Amino acid sequence: MPSAASRTITMRTMLNANVEHLLHTLFGESRTALLFATLNHPALLNEWEEGVVTRAELAQALNMALFEGLLARSPNGRAYTQDALAAGGSVHFDHGALRTVRWPHNGALPAGEAAFARILRALGFRIAGRYPLDRLGMTGRAWAHDDAPDEIAQFFVSELHPERFSDPFQQAVTNVVGASRDPLTPAALAQLWELERDGVLPLEGAQRLLPGLVGAFARHHDVPDEADYETLLKESPEMAWIATEGNAFNHATDRVADVFKLAEAEKAKGRPMKVDVECSRSGRVFQTAYRADTVVREFRTANGGVVTREVPGSFYEFITRKRHFDQATRRWETDLRFDAGNAQGIFRMTAQQPTAQSASERTV
Repeated sequence: MPSAASRTITMRTMLNANVEHLLHTLFGESRTALLFATLNHPALLNEWEEGVVTRAELAQALNMALFEGLLARSPNGRAYTQDALAAGGSVHFDHGALRTVRWPHNGALPAGEAAFARILRALGFRIAGRYPLDRLGMTGRAWAHDDAPDEIAQFFVSELHPERFSDPFQQAVTNVVGASRDPLTPAALAQLWELERDGVLPLEGAQRLLPGLVGAFARHHDVPDEADYETLLKESPEMAWIATEGNAFNHATDRVADVFKLAEAEKAKGRPMKVDVECSRSGRVFQTAYRADTVVREFRTANGGVVTREVPGSFYEFITRKRHFDQATRRWETDLRFDAGNAQGIFRMTAQQPTAQSASERTV
């Protein structure tokens, strides 16, 4: 890292060079430029130090990469985003959501939220709220960024509690995730510790770290058995979703001015919108979503073969957050909280039953 005397702080009204370099590592120049054109740019990142990546810059690069991955899995989300850009607009990335399993039989992967807390803490996120999702047998926590909570997308991390379900369900969970792999190498964990301690990393180190962080948001267990999947699906569509998709982004969310108006416009286009808009108890947070896009996944069968089925994948969400006058700070602020009722309604976007199964089966 350069000395204080030799450091150059850059302030421009252009792309943050550190975030740009990080994304070039993953996507190349053209896709990186498109991502910058698509997503909101936190004002904090208008200044940067060349060659020294802050935790906020790495957090923003990770969020942008995960958003890109979500669009790759969600044709409806991709079509919406293309429409927004064609109309001269952009996306204010509000939050991304992922699902975890809090279960002691989880292989090498830390159980539940712990697998991601080690990443999020180092990147400058902190727990901003806890939300019991009791109807789903889950708990959700919102992680907001300390440096720019209103502009760097939050993470909504949910944990499923298998002990709240039947014994056969718990055994199926163990069968599915019991040999999970830890995607973070010792070198990556050391870099995260350094980042949490210092708040910065050299650019070259951050470039090495980012692909591993992106790869953590994926499935880290083997192809599930079809019988286990059926057992999970009967009691928890959310756990069945984890069986096929793992810890991938369950959804990404665009913050819009009027979610009610947007919902009607998307329905008019024939998009698979949720019937109703979810309204928080505070009356300041409103959410709706597309239904999950369908994906084809493999399952192992009892005779040792592999069968493919269509199952719910990831989806795209929309949120409107009202501003309120905060008596403690004496200023108007955006309500960045979530709502347990809203969340449980949104989670149902992946609850539909599988729609088809291939007629062919192959032996492996």
